[in-house]
Amino acid sequence: MADYTILSGEQHVIRQCGTCAVWHTVPKIVYEAYQREGGFWHCPNGHARGFRKGQDEIDNENIRKERDRLKQENARLDEEVRSNWVLADAERVRADKAEKATNRLKKRTSAGTCPCCSRTFSNMSKHMLHQHPGFVADGGTKVIPIKRKA
Repeated sequence: MADYTILSGEQHVIRQCGTCAVWHTVPKIVYEAYQREGGFWHCPNGHARGFRKGQDEIDNENIRKERDRLKQENARLDEEVRSNWVLADAERVRADKAEKATNRLKKRTSAGTCPCCSRTFSNMSKHMLHQHPGFVADGGTKVIPIKRKA
């Protein structure tokens, strides 16, 4: 980093001007404060030397940028979770409706009521086979309707 020397009881930093190459000293306290916070001093020939932004300020700016990025990412993830909950709720409602419709259809058919024409028959399987061949029985438990023409 910087070399320190003691002059008249104070520590100084020995620097060389980047413009005129003249060696000069800067008090250590001033040099470190300018390095942290940003600031300039002048070489003996008047050329400005120093730091545009202090290292602490650069670190703080990087931390602020990272914080802002994380806040945005957090907000995006919260929105994604919220939208997934909405989709999950909609799927639950849809599944509940489908289950209720299936149970209603099972009850009606077990009581001998035709799911298509809402008439009651003692021999339901014969009626379905002859009158509604578009309905397909899957394993005898689930009836899958094929769209009827209105």
